[in-house]
Amino acid sequence: MPNLFYLAIAAVSGAAMALQGTLNALLGKFLGIWESTLIVHLVGTVVALVIILICGVGFGNFSKAAEVPWYAYMGGVLNVAIIYALVRAIPQIGVGNATTAIIVAQVSTALLIDGIGGFGVKKMDFHYLDLLGIVFLAVGARILLME
Repeated sequence: MPNLFYLAIAAVSGAAMALQGTLNALLGKFLGIWESTLIVHLVGTVVALVIILICGVGFGNFSKAAEVPWYAYMGGVLNVAIIYALVRAIPQIGVGNATTAIIVAQVSTALLIDGIGGFGVKKMDFHYLDLLGIVFLAVGARILLME
């Protein structure tokens, strides 16, 4: 069984994602989709810089940047795509519907990555009950999306 502390951290992250999407969509209404995407990343950059400086972490690990596989840097590209998609979708379909689609896609992709041990993560055993979980998740999503 996974450690409950880390499950709680993940749950807080999930709640923050729904709130983030809502706030990003609000910003997008005022500034535009691409402008809000840029602002969100600039604010995030400043916050990360302040945390590094206040916590005294320093910049020593940046010397290892050349050792990182090239595809690890694609997270930045994906961040732009994610924020753009949220700012675009939430005003049209709502936070609940968008989050439902996100969760189904996230869990499906996560199980695939775990199952193949993709991108250097620990390979997790695949169980056919995982597929049943995805089916139940998709059925639940469909119920939530019904009008």
